[in-house]
Amino acid sequence: MTDVVLSLQNVTAGYGQTHILRSLSLRIERSERVAVIGRNGAGKTTMLSTVMGLTRLHGGKIGLGGDDISHLAPHQRSMRGLGLVPQTRDIFPSLTVEENLTAVIRGNASLDEAYALFPRLKERRRNGGTQLSGGEQQMLAIARTLMTEPSIVMLDEPLEGLAPVICEQLMSAFEQLAADGRRTVILVEQRASAALAFATRAIVITNGSIVYDGSTDALKQQPELLERHIGVAQT
Repeated sequence: MTDVVLSLQNVTAGYGQTHILRSLSLRIERSERVAVIGRNGAGKTTMLSTVMGLTRLHGGKIGLGGDDISHLAPHQRSMRGLGLVPQTRDIFPSLTVEENLTAVIRGNASLDEAYALFPRLKERRRNGGTQLSGGEQQMLAIARTLMTEPSIVMLDEPLEGLAPVICEQLMSAFEQLAADGRRTVILVEQRASAALAFATRAIVITNGSIVYDGSTDALKQQPELLERHIGVAQT
């Protein structure tokens, strides 16, 4: 018996009257590590935004833990366990690192957990958001999402524009997030090799539709599919 925590059923969604996702369906189980990959503009970010309630749903249904959340507001979805780390990071620039974290803290979430995951944030806890490097801002965006106690963590292009050493630190943090099985992690990433090294399941999106959904190991054995749908982004 499966333990589906998130489902999209024939979802068509986009911005205004524009359709980006086209009858997209998938089911994600508890504690899965899922990589979502594809070319720029394929619909990866739109998929995460649609799950979070940030796009216009033209058709279909979104389920969370068996409940229909298709018409819930983003904050209501967050209260039910969805957490999104957007490409834009969206930290509060006028607040310190610690104030960014405590502003959204919920339930049993703890600053100690955030600082254990990202020791650099503890060192910089009294610095303002604008005083952080790009990598530190990304760490803060991730840690702040964790303060809402999400059961599903969605990461949108977290490695974009960051130095290799920072990318390695972030990927190590994602491993820690997924290690205890308490969270489902969905990683959207242009660096396909990093995403596939982390995930056990891969979803390839092209033109708003899923063209592959299966194990990462099986996908790695299909270089022609990677080249066709990802191209130079596979490295």
